[in-house]
Amino acid sequence: MGKTTGFMEFDRINESYAPVKERIKNYKEFTIPLKEQQLKDQGARCMDCGIPFCHSGCPLGNLIPDFNDAVYQGKWEKAAKILHSTNNFPEFTGRLCPAPCEEACVLGINEDPVSIENIEKNIVETAFKKGWVQAEPPIIRTEKTIAIVGSGPAGLAAAQQLNRAGHTVTVFERDEKVGGLLRYGIPDFKMEKNIIDRRLEILEKEGIHFKTGVNVGVDITAKELQEEYDALLLCGGATVRRNLPIPGADLNGVVQAMDFLPQNNRKVDGIPYEGKDLTAKDKKVVVIGGGDTGSDCIGTSIRHGADSVINFEIMPKGTTDRPEGQPWPFWPMRLRTSTSHKEGADRVFSISTKKFVGDEKGNLKSLITSEVTWEKIPEKRPVLKEVEGSEKEWECDLALLALGFTGSETTIADELGLELDPRTNVKASVLDYKTNVPGVFVAGDQRRGQSLIVWAISEGRQAAHHVDTYLMGISNLPLKGDGDLPRV
Repeated sequence: MGKTTGFMEFDRINESYAPVKERIKNYKEFTIPLKEQQLKDQGARCMDCGIPFCHSGCPLGNLIPDFNDAVYQGKWEKAAKILHSTNNFPEFTGRLCPAPCEEACVLGINEDPVSIENIEKNIVETAFKKGWVQAEPPIIRTEKTIAIVGSGPAGLAAAQQLNRAGHTVTVFERDEKVGGLLRYGIPDFKMEKNIIDRRLEILEKEGIHFKTGVNVGVDITAKELQEEYDALLLCGGATVRRNLPIPGADLNGVVQAMDFLPQNNRKVDGIPYEGKDLTAKDKKVVVIGGGDTGSDCIGTSIRHGADSVINFEIMPKGTTDRPEGQPWPFWPMRLRTSTSHKEGADRVFSISTKKFVGDEKGNLKSLITSEVTWEKIPEKRPVLKEVEGSEKEWECDLALLALGFTGSETTIADELGLELDPRTNVKASVLDYKTNVPGVFVAGDQRRGQSLIVWAISEGRQAAHHVDTYLMGISNLPLKGDGDLPRV
């Protein structure tokens, strides 16, 4: 598997990036691909582990050593077949996944791990370039029909799997175009939207039907879908945004990230949008929230031409090494610095926003913060405490709230009488993805809560197997690890 001594001969090499001054002038992707021989060398670093822990790190169970070996040998078409056998959309995960597989890489115990995500992206891009990714419609159609609500990665993965089983699949999307947060939440500089359209063209050729601009629960009832289709799969995501309930939160200039980012993506794509123009141009921007969404707001604000961008994070600054209590191969909560952070943003850790301050016209002009500490209590959650005398006022005329999501919208669940968990996600067992209502299934963030794109694809694939079993009594659609249940 790979080159026996490859991990000793070759260092990890990452993709390079276009210079900051150049890339912030547009919304294009700015990675500079490695040369083919460099990619082969990276594949050669895979160690032929006795137990490839990267498998357990990947929610999809990707056959990572197998496609690494194929790349090392220059067998790119073989690598593409291996990769697509477990992952419907490696062009998405190869750009957007935080790569838990790499944190579980055995080589990562004492060296830099194998660059799995970059190898994955180059495999699928080579496959598209060579014309190996082709539509594969089913030879035989069943008489079963399935409605899927939501066209994010979970819905698209489930749709392709169920279509492969021969069922007639219709995907309902309330926005103008297919993709969910892939299209409207991810900035183009991280993934240009032609990447979605390229895959969508294949899905349509395979026979999947898409109905956009249809808001289930408003334009059509969920019960109507229940009556018309043999099964209903909900993949609507966890889209209820977390607010910041402090004084001044209603001021003009306090904006949710998931209003700011989708509007910008529509602008870039030339899609008309409603409401006030949300721009960071010439503004003092504070992004509240240190996750991926906050990073996306930073990169977008800088491209708008913001006067300054500061990122607030309530948690303390992480370490670059693994923290105590998070040993290999577990996912470590270490400090992660994105390309957007490096484009000109200041980061402030252990800080809590207490109040937004407005002018006489109701416009945001500043915000008040205090420093915080986290007191560790044995066998209990850490307790947040303010540092006395640490209050500070910051000039700010645009505050972007990137605080994550608290659960899923409940319109469909209320109509169908679906059971919910305490975070308003739809209850369904990972054993079969069934809700308490016969014939209704749920997958992705709408079941598990806000999570990663790789988990969404995994959930869509797993749910498809169980929907197929419900309709046909048995399913040949694969489950992760030949029947192993995904981790929860």
